Amino acid sequence: MNKPKLLTIFFIISVLNSVTTIASEHHSGHGGGNKSGGGSGGSSCEKARVGKFLPPQLATVAPEGEFSFLAFNVDRPNQIHVTVKNIPVEVTAELKEPYYLIKGKIPNTLFNTVARINIKIDAKSSHCEAEDGWLLTIADK
Repeated sequence: MNKPKLLTIFFIISVLNSVTTIASEHHSGHGGGNKSGGGSGGSSCEKARVGKFLPPQLATVAPEGEFSFLAFNVDRPNQIHVTVKNIPVEVTAELKEPYYLIKGKIPNTLFNTVARINIKIDAKSSHCEAEDGWLLTIADK
């Protein structure tokens, strides 16, 4: 089996697995642990998370190449901020329920380097915020 087909199969399987996990977590009951340390007035949240990075970690991409990832437990896409080597990147978000498919492009000023795609997701409460990312090798022009 060739590599692109194998990567596609792994991506589909992992998305289906994630959707099943998210659905089972969502319907697992309402009450959970109180994170405020006492009383019933504390607020809790489902921590945002990201995954299914494409291209995968340490892959080589063309300058201005596209990348994508999935964002779970995010209320609004404007909570998601992406930088590549500390350069802000404009991204698009498509709601796929129960996650957002986020897409962006490597800045045109980056080539012949290794860069981290850094993702930050804002929330009302700091314990609900998330940060993640991955490294890509950007080819020469």
